[in-house]
Amino acid sequence: MTKKLSKDKRHESLKNLLGWKEIEEGKAITKTYKFETFSEAFAFMTRVAFFAEKTDHHPEWTNVYNKVQVTLTTHDSGGVSAKDIALALHMDEVAFAFLNPCMSDQSALIF
Repeated sequence: MTKKLSKDKRHESLKNLLGWKEIEEGKAITKTYKFETFSEAFAFMTRVAFFAEKTDHHPEWTNVYNKVQVTLTTHDSGGVSAKDIALALHMDEVAFAFLNPCMSDQSALIF
């Protein structure tokens, strides 16, 4: 069984997670991502789904057009665990790649 994070450890971890908030008196964390299009939102979810399956830790989430609302909790521990923090960090990394694409024209590069 995965151990639930202490209140102090949870608050310390949230300092590294921009936009994530505690809900349900610290039993879960949540964030809403907003993308340019539905396709980007769905692609984000697909990339995260592969990681979630690999780590056997799955988010509670909904998608409406370009928004993905996420809630993370570890049910068998009764609250937020290190698994939730790791998944949140991964989600932020994936979202960053979608929201901050390389803007430079690289068509002239020769490899």
